[in-house]
Amino acid sequence: MGIFIKLGWYFKREWKTYLVGVFGLLLTALLGIVPPWIIGHLVDAIHKHSLTVQQLVTLLVTLTVVSLAQYLARYIWRTAIWGESAKLEAVMRERLFWHYMQMDTEFFQHYRTGDLMAHATNDLSAIQRVAGGGILQFADSIITGGTTLVAMMLVVDWRLTIIAILPFPFLAVMARVLGKKMHNAFRKSQAAFSRLNNKAQESISGVKVIKSFGQEEDDVAEFNGQIDETIEINRQVNKLDAMFDPITTMIMAVSYVLTIVYGGHLVVSQTISLGELVSFVSYLSMLVWPMFAIGMLFNTLERGNASYDRIANILNQHSGILDKEDGVVKGPHGDLHYAVESFTFPDEQDENLHQIDFTIKEGGTLGLVGQVGSGKSSVIRLLLRQFDSYQGAIYFGGVDIRDYQLDALIPAIGYVPQETYLFSNTIRENIRFARPDASQKEVEQAAAKSDLADQIQTFPAGYDTQVGEEGISLSGGQRQRIAIARALLIDPELLILDDALSAVDAETETEILQTLRAERQDKTTIIASHRLSSVMNADEILVMRDGQIIERGSHDQLMAAGGWYAETFNMQALETSEKGGQLNG
Repeated sequence: MGIFIKLGWYFKREWKTYLVGVFGLLLTALLGIVPPWIIGHLVDAIHKHSLTVQQLVTLLVTLTVVSLAQYLARYIWRTAIWGESAKLEAVMRERLFWHYMQMDTEFFQHYRTGDLMAHATNDLSAIQRVAGGGILQFADSIITGGTTLVAMMLVVDWRLTIIAILPFPFLAVMARVLGKKMHNAFRKSQAAFSRLNNKAQESISGVKVIKSFGQEEDDVAEFNGQIDETIEINRQVNKLDAMFDPITTMIMAVSYVLTIVYGGHLVVSQTISLGELVSFVSYLSMLVWPMFAIGMLFNTLERGNASYDRIANILNQHSGILDKEDGVVKGPHGDLHYAVESFTFPDEQDENLHQIDFTIKEGGTLGLVGQVGSGKSSVIRLLLRQFDSYQGAIYFGGVDIRDYQLDALIPAIGYVPQETYLFSNTIRENIRFARPDASQKEVEQAAAKSDLADQIQTFPAGYDTQVGEEGISLSGGQRQRIAIARALLIDPELLILDDALSAVDAETETEILQTLRAERQDKTTIIASHRLSSVMNADEILVMRDGQIIERGSHDQLMAAGGWYAETFNMQALETSEKGGQLNG
């Protein structure tokens, strides 16, 4: 019953509606007492040859009215209980999704997408069944079972009732023994479903890579292996679950035998009439559902309890990024001073950034270059407040970025990563994702700044072109330029291009960078790139290696120094000339 306690916050909030539902169940149970009583009277009247037409009509009319009343009572409890269970699922789903939106990068590195999806689907459905079917099974087993037992004792005979329910304590023993085993089994089952869900999600997302390397058979074999594992775990669950119904049936069968034997004796001794015995058997048959409901109840509760614990574990996770309630609410404006002494990613031991210090004047441009793994993206991730656990400070407009409220800081930053994510929507809606109220003219202006407007006009549907899942219908360069247009649409104080021009050609790159220099003379820009032509016009260029700055200066200064930057620039220039291209300078 622990899950009912865990959901107590919701039951307290919606107690009025649940009270109406329980009242409907009580009314249904009380009305259910009448038909067996009517049948008993009919049997006695027929047995005594005293049944009259008037009596028959009266009993049949009464039976009809009771049936209609039961229909109304069932409608009341179904609407109340099932309606509230659906509302609980909506509340939990909204709470979980909002929690996902508030969590930091570390959280999503720890939990895989398929696992989070399983929490938001399978686990929430199990909890919803507790608030619906669980409440029904719990209340109905008590109410229907209790009212039926009272009717059996008052309407027929209390001694026969005691004899009939002698086997029932064995049901409680069975529930206690199997309940603990089922809880552990259900936890394993839900975890197996999460793993299977994650595998399916990864395989579908990576189907292009799987096919390009001809790994279809190996991936299918791995997927089938996880299916077999999940089936085996669920088979163990089903074995435990399957024990409830047969044992309940055996207990009810023993009750019927005792009723027939002892009840027959009472009829022969004329302690009760034949009609009363028939009524008693009808009442006993009404106890079949409460007995089975108890078995179903433990199934529902244990599954819901396991799922609630899994979701509670997620909701109890806290973001490492603290949004100060008394933080600065005005967006940043001014110089950017980056002074990070040390930073290490969570769960890692080696330092990722060391003594990174630079200043970008308002309206200036900074270039970040270096080999893969040199720390360029780490520098940017701290600016985006994906991590706050570093030694030092980052000042934007003279204020530590950790002192800004997130709603003030994040909208002031336009970020374009190398791996662009587009939504399954139109080009227009993808561009104005950050500003849903942007006009068509503003969307077109942003597209023009990213050198994409002319290509969009060639599409049959123009800005209404559907990009497909993750922009699958567009080229890599087109996806990157849509992302750049999306960032430019909000006219950010700080624009960050994280290797965001890697998929466009040199000519398009030049057009975009020239537009940015002209349009953003009073706004700050950071360009991280492997292609040095992207940063050669920056006010300052930082060359990074192993999380440290090994060279810094303007393009001319770095070329004169003859270090890594100069060697790499000359090598890229040679490669470009060999391909018939021209390095922009």
